[in-house]
Amino acid sequence: MTARRQWGLVAGIVTTIAFGVALAIKIRPQIALIGVGSRAPDFHAIDLATGRPVTLADYRGKVLLINIWATWCPPCRVEMPALQQLHQLVPDTAFLILAVSVDKDPPAIVTHFAKSLGLTFDLLHDRAGDIQEIYQTTGIPESFVIDRDGRIVKKVIGAAQWDGPVNVTLIRRLLDAH
Repeated sequence: MTARRQWGLVAGIVTTIAFGVALAIKIRPQIALIGVGSRAPDFHAIDLATGRPVTLADYRGKVLLINIWATWCPPCRVEMPALQQLHQLVPDTAFLILAVSVDKDPPAIVTHFAKSLGLTFDLLHDRAGDIQEIYQTTGIPESFVIDRDGRIVKKVIGAAQWDGPVNVTLIRRLLDAH
């Protein structure tokens, strides 16, 4: 084999490896899907009550219902009273509803919306909408129930009747699990 052919072969192998690595990096998020049984990924948002940044790690050891929503979303508006009712039905401090708004609007718009509905659970704001990519949502609202160990135990796409007996029982069982 000539030197020219050897260099051609080496160049072909290097190109194939580079293409394979680039392809793996590109499709990895599609392979590692977030769903039931997955560890809940960390995210960053602003707590609208305090104005301070928070992450998922700040809620370690709690049962969480993470609801990703926006004020302009009609199904999100419909779902909010059921979330408020669940918050009242399960007053345990080890259970938190984290409603993460992905509104591009300033925090005051989200806060005004929440006050108009009488929402008293934790409201977070992610203006960049990074949580949607991190949690691989297909739209809003989308919700994730997370156990005390940080595992997703339920994923709901679309509005849900969170104050219904099935969801209340699920939350209470997760609280009793420890």
